Amino acid sequence: MHLPIKLPLIAILRGIKAEEAEAHIGALIECGFDAIEIPLNSPDWQQTIPQMVKLFGDRALIGAGTVLKTAQVDELAAGGSRLMVPPNPDAAVIQRAVKHNMWVAAGCATATEAFTALNAGAQALKIFPASAFGPAYIKAIKAVLPSDVPVFAVGGVTPQNLAEYLAVGCVGAGLGSDLYRAGQPLARTIEKAHAFVQAYQEAIR
Repeated sequence: MHLPIKLPLIAILRGIKAEEAEAHIGALIECGFDAIEIPLNSPDWQQTIPQMVKLFGDRALIGAGTVLKTAQVDELAAGGSRLMVPPNPDAAVIQRAVKHNMWVAAGCATATEAFTALNAGAQALKIFPASAFGPAYIKAIKAVLPSDVPVFAVGGVTPQNLAEYLAVGCVGAGLGSDLYRAGQPLARTIEKAHAFVQAYQEAIR
């Protein structure tokens, strides 16, 4: 299983503003994060993402989530994005991203959707919403997937339950509101980032 990141925790910064992004992303990278996702329903993403790629692209895989259209993929590629996390296994969107040499972790909920994403070229899968399905469901899905496909749990993953998802075969997780909520202070982002990194390190010992 090849991952282009060292820490398999994807920071999902939904709602982050352009003027806040540098401080929060810089802090996350200092904490050990090297995968940063800015969802396209965040303000001014067209400005924020290319800026963050310029500032941090040599230290982290930076890109977008909630990508729904091939035109958005083209725009992201033009800005240097190397990560794409679509919420659904849209074959056209995945294929376009792969063509642009992006690393794609495609959203899915069922085995059918997982294979749709893989057949389109996705290199990884995110099971969303993980909290609604639970670790037992993900374990069952993993049983029919190729063993070398990295699976991330996304949705409701906390430092307290991260180990449960890793125990059923998830390589890591995507971290949304339990890591970052729009407008939260920088100190809160750092505090939560440390908690997640510590939980991951303890779980893999």
